[in-house]
Amino acid sequence: MLAAAGEPWRWDLPAGVEPPLVPAGNAMSAAKVELGRRLFYDADLSANGTLACAGCHEQKRGFADGNAMRPGVHGDPGRRNVPGLANVGWLPRLTAADPTITSLEAQALVPMFGEHPVEMGMKGLEAELPRRLGADACYRRMFARAFPEQGGRIDPGTVAAALAAFERTLISLDSPYDRFRAGHIDALAAEAQQGFGLFKTLGCSVCHAGRDLSDAQYYQLKPAEPRDTGLAEKTSRAEDAGRFRTPQLRNVAVTGPWWHDGSARTLEDAIQRHRLALPTASIPPLLAFLGSLTDQGFLTDPRFAMPDRACGRKL
Repeated sequence: MLAAAGEPWRWDLPAGVEPPLVPAGNAMSAAKVELGRRLFYDADLSANGTLACAGCHEQKRGFADGNAMRPGVHGDPGRRNVPGLANVGWLPRLTAADPTITSLEAQALVPMFGEHPVEMGMKGLEAELPRRLGADACYRRMFARAFPEQGGRIDPGTVAAALAAFERTLISLDSPYDRFRAGHIDALAAEAQQGFGLFKTLGCSVCHAGRDLSDAQYYQLKPAEPRDTGLAEKTSRAEDAGRFRTPQLRNVAVTGPWWHDGSARTLEDAIQRHRLALPTASIPPLLAFLGSLTDQGFLTDPRFAMPDRACGRKL
């Protein structure tokens, strides 16, 4: 059954948590989220019909990817590790090293139409989106309900808007760590509580700050590499070479491999690269704490999974 046009979106949030900010031009609606979810899993958004958003963002991995870097549809090598999407609607900066991309609507266009690197390969094929999607009567109905003010138009802008609406619903706030912060002390095992203490005393929480454990700032933790200069690529400032945004740590235990280039094959390796003088005995508690950030409900929530029906028919 299709969501009705204009049906409001109802946020399901813990007490005291405000919804993500929503751009004035892309108000949330149930129809828009429903459409965005279907589009997220549709490989027709790529040039040769082989790669959907979900091809790189797998729910069981916290909407990250198990590869160091993912090649594009034409075999172009990837440049950076795929980030998880938990709570992405609250992130003020949405990529590892481009501070200009601050909206999900803008970010959604990057993998589809970007050329550095080529991912979904749709640059120059903008007319293909309305042709492909518009050939499906169900899609036409879904766009009409999601975008009545635009007459159900199908184009890159409405596709990106629907994807952004769905991505704002990818909320992960029920990990053991969240329950512990809410006052349920037994939600964290003793070793994880010890690790949380170390996380703070070692200074990890300075950069991995706030509810989602990221200050969204840029740091250099290893020498810059010519093939990927990080923030300097956008700012042209030598001092920004090798600087990347602090990743948020939601579901970090399942989003590996880690680091901006996926070169850390284990969480222990990722921890050690922070150049902290860590005694060996501190690693297991830190790993236990990072494991407590996994929200199993988020990884299995059917509302985020590939839809099996649309317009009352099996896909």
